[in-house]
Amino acid sequence: MASYQVNQTNRRRDPLLDSGTTEVLEKRGRELVGLVLVLLGLMAAAMIASYSPDDPSWLSATDAPAENWMGRLGAFVAAPLFMIVGTGAWALAAVLVVWGARFAMNKAQGRAFGCLIFAPIWIAVCAVYASGLPHGNDWSHHFGLGGLFGDMVMGSALTALDGLGVSPATGLKFMMLMLGGAILGLGIFVLGFTKAELKFLGRFLLVGVIMTYAQIVRLTGVGASGAMGAARKLQEKQADRRANRTVQAEAARDHVAVAAPRVQRAVPPMRAMEDDLDVPLLDDEEMAQYEAAAAEEKAEKGGFLSRMPSLMRRSEPQVMPQPELVDNLMDHDVDAPEPDRISAKIAHAVKARHPYAAPVAARRDDPTKPLTRGRGHGPKPLIFSPAPRTNGLPPEPPLTAGPATLPPEPPVTARDTVRSLSAPAVGAAMATMPPAAKAASAPAYEDAYDAPYEDAPYDDLAHEAPAYDAAPTRNGPDATAYAEMPAPASPRINAGMDDAYGEMTDFDDYGDDYDAGDYDEAQTYGDEPSAPASSSSAPPIQRGGNGTHDLMPEAKKVVQQPIRKPVQLSTRAKLEAQPSLAFDEKKHAEYELPPLNLLMSPEAVERHHLSDEALEENARMLESVLDDYGVKGEIVSVRPGPVVTMYELEPAPGLKASRVIGLSDDIARSMSALSARVSTVPGRSVIGIELPNDKREMVCFREILAGRDFGDGNQKLPLALGKDIGGDPVVANLAKMPHLLIAGTTGSGKSVAINTMILSLLYKLTPEDLRLVMIDPKMLELSVYDGIPHLLSPVVTDPKKAVVALKWVVGEMEDRYRKMSKMGVRNIDGYNSRVADALSKGEMFSRTVQTGFDEESGEPVFETDEFEPKKMPYIVVIVDEMADLMMVAGKEIEACIQRLAQMARASGIHLIMATQRPSVDVITGTIKANFPTRISFQVTSKIDSRTILGEMGAEQLLGMGDMLFMAGGAKITRCHGPFVSDEEVEEIVNHLKAFGPPDYVGGVVEGPAEEKADNIDAVLGLNTGGNTGGEDALYDQAVAIVIKDRKCSTSYIQRKLGIGYNKAARLVEQMEDESVVSAANHVGKREILVPEQA
Repeated sequence: MASYQVNQTNRRRDPLLDSGTTEVLEKRGRELVGLVLVLLGLMAAAMIASYSPDDPSWLSATDAPAENWMGRLGAFVAAPLFMIVGTGAWALAAVLVVWGARFAMNKAQGRAFGCLIFAPIWIAVCAVYASGLPHGNDWSHHFGLGGLFGDMVMGSALTALDGLGVSPATGLKFMMLMLGGAILGLGIFVLGFTKAELKFLGRFLLVGVIMTYAQIVRLTGVGASGAMGAARKLQEKQADRRANRTVQAEAARDHVAVAAPRVQRAVPPMRAMEDDLDVPLLDDEEMAQYEAAAAEEKAEKGGFLSRMPSLMRRSEPQVMPQPELVDNLMDHDVDAPEPDRISAKIAHAVKARHPYAAPVAARRDDPTKPLTRGRGHGPKPLIFSPAPRTNGLPPEPPLTAGPATLPPEPPVTARDTVRSLSAPAVGAAMATMPPAAKAASAPAYEDAYDAPYEDAPYDDLAHEAPAYDAAPTRNGPDATAYAEMPAPASPRINAGMDDAYGEMTDFDDYGDDYDAGDYDEAQTYGDEPSAPASSSSAPPIQRGGNGTHDLMPEAKKVVQQPIRKPVQLSTRAKLEAQPSLAFDEKKHAEYELPPLNLLMSPEAVERHHLSDEALEENARMLESVLDDYGVKGEIVSVRPGPVVTMYELEPAPGLKASRVIGLSDDIARSMSALSARVSTVPGRSVIGIELPNDKREMVCFREILAGRDFGDGNQKLPLALGKDIGGDPVVANLAKMPHLLIAGTTGSGKSVAINTMILSLLYKLTPEDLRLVMIDPKMLELSVYDGIPHLLSPVVTDPKKAVVALKWVVGEMEDRYRKMSKMGVRNIDGYNSRVADALSKGEMFSRTVQTGFDEESGEPVFETDEFEPKKMPYIVVIVDEMADLMMVAGKEIEACIQRLAQMARASGIHLIMATQRPSVDVITGTIKANFPTRISFQVTSKIDSRTILGEMGAEQLLGMGDMLFMAGGAKITRCHGPFVSDEEVEEIVNHLKAFGPPDYVGGVVEGPAEEKADNIDAVLGLNTGGNTGGEDALYDQAVAIVIKDRKCSTSYIQRKLGIGYNKAARLVEQMEDESVVSAANHVGKREILVPEQA
């Protein structure tokens, strides 16, 4: 029996597999686990990388398909991960991938548990570190990058450091430094890196950096050596060219007279230049010498560039024209033809011109084609070609072409024939000149460019005959000087100019398309300001004779470029621009207005200007679009601006403006514009169509503040609103408004506009003249101004305290009215002028008031009330978000706003209220009726536009400061608000804070005394009808009725006392507060708590 038990025990202890097989299976199991972990890590990385807050998750239900790469499962897992640890979830993916790779390579024996136990701590530290990093605009969560856990830990740490006296910025930097070291150390430990692995990674990174640096150095060295070699070769070539020019100039001194035909061209009247036609022509011997010299030059220079003329020549040899041909033609031109022959040629030219008018006009209307070729490379003459050519005619042959290849041209005049034939002839002669002769002709071109009358237009018609001496007409500031410019003294110089221009630009290819009217740039010389576009183009040239004929039908100019006058600086801007002496001791005053140099300079703003051709093309396209929709009319004016361009439409008779206004969306779509605003122009019969420019021009705030409209104006409370659509500054006076209501969606520029309005007041008024009350329920926009000396109280961020602040303003208004009534003045300006007079004389304010009658004599008794004269500053109340206040205490806020809007103007108190929800429950009818001046930025719907402005149009704005300003009288003006960065605001606030802490007034936030508060509530109508505290006789009657009848209900009290339901309900509530009756039970009955009286 014992032997059997021993055998059974040995059989149980024998392993099923041997040790080698077991070890192999364990390795394969670890490898399989490692591959699974790597796969899970990659899935986690993909899930985290493709996370989107819009995907369906546990906290958001949507029917939209999941954008996560791992589908709905990945979206459901990623949402809580990001909510808890944020981007610290990447640490989880790193742990899975690294340890999966270690298990797969069998390098995780015995270390996995000891390292992975600290993985949650490492993930938590990563989340806290991520919460201190700034997030981009695409992060839409209310928590930071570290999730809720990271924000909580980081906030607690910063609060603790703040309690120790460490500033938040320093504490954040300290925490980020400590957390960065902790992440690095814990990451190395959690991921299981050994000392050998760290050495290998360090060595790999070091070698990689060294190899990369060596490769960059080698590539840089090769590039530098190649560049040096190329520069050396270029320098050698230039030295050779200079040497060749010197040799050619020495050799050309003997051939100066021969080079004359290169620049000789007979353009003035032939009879006036008979004495100048003594230019010697080339004989056969000189021609042979030139041909030999040209052959030698060609043999010496065998490069590719030197062979270009031969490659461009025609394959068949051309016979060179005889020089006598030029002489004969010029002699023929000198002999004046008969009058009938001239008339016949002119009639033929006029007849031949009309078939080409259509293609010329088509080319002229194309704004994409350049006006000239090579514009800006030399003098820009105004040239008119009387013989137009169509595309069907062949171009002029090259200079080496013979007379057999010359195309036939219309026989306009003998002068045109001379030009068409003499140019190839002289050009052919010049082609065979030696280099010395060609070099000798260079000074002639330089003289032509440097001539004192180089800008004078060349006109062929002025030299045909005395009857046809009309010249192009110029408009502009230099038209008179240009008209009185002396004529060329020598025809050779003028001819040289013409040849030089001909080499640069082939004006004959344009025909009538190139005339004085198209050449706009030639009308401005030097640094003179350009004239308006309406007068920039010259009228068509007319020809005299038997009749007057327009060479080109005059196109109607609709573009009206505004006259850009230089900005007239204010007196203050001029003083700040003047340099101050460094050794002068500055006497710092108690307060100094912020300087303008704290703002961005207008010179840094990029200006964009559209050409007149592009604007005219847009006008014609807009007419076509309107015609497609059945709107008949004509664009009569185009007014470009910095942001939008207004096209004024003159509608056909009987066309309703509402029909065109309703097509705004269709016009924007057809014109490929972001939006289009259509409205009537006040005081005119046109309809304005405003289309945005391709490139917006930023409105500079400093440019408006430095102008005379703001700096030297007499506005009491100036507000720099921006620029209108024409680019002129818009400065409004808050004292005349007298209150301002602002509305616009998020991102429309509303907060920036409020900042510019506040800065406008701070740049103009001192704390003695202006005090501010800022209410910012959003706690972000106006908190930067906390601490400036203009504030009456700290920036109010609690909506409940905002109600108290508004009630204090109402009480201040009442006190000011009592003071002004004692002085017998009507407004704050009159009161302050009295104060100034009294202070200058050193007197006190005194007022004699009758207090009664003497009992014995019956005579009146008077008392004199004296008080100190004290200047009353303007008070501006700024509310950044009115919707939050209306939700907390809508009735009280509306009552305060209504009271201030109705009466606060004369007391110097003004309101600026803004909201991003322009709905009827926020902007009630009472508020709209008391705010005649309103500003609307971009809104989302036409309903919101009607709510704030009373008409549509605000939904078509562009955003980013684009606004509609409705002044008193419902006159709406489109403005573009200036931009002020947060850095500029901070610099100005720091400048103001340097003059000391603000002088706060008590009671603004804490609230007035109880008695005064009751009086304010009574003025606002916020009390409960005067029955509070049992002061009303009706309350005593109601209590007596309840005690006597032993029943209490609102309807019963209403019937017994014959009062309204609201009054009865207030009486019942007061009795409940004073424990006369109990609260209503489940059936609405109340018990009488006062015992029945006998």
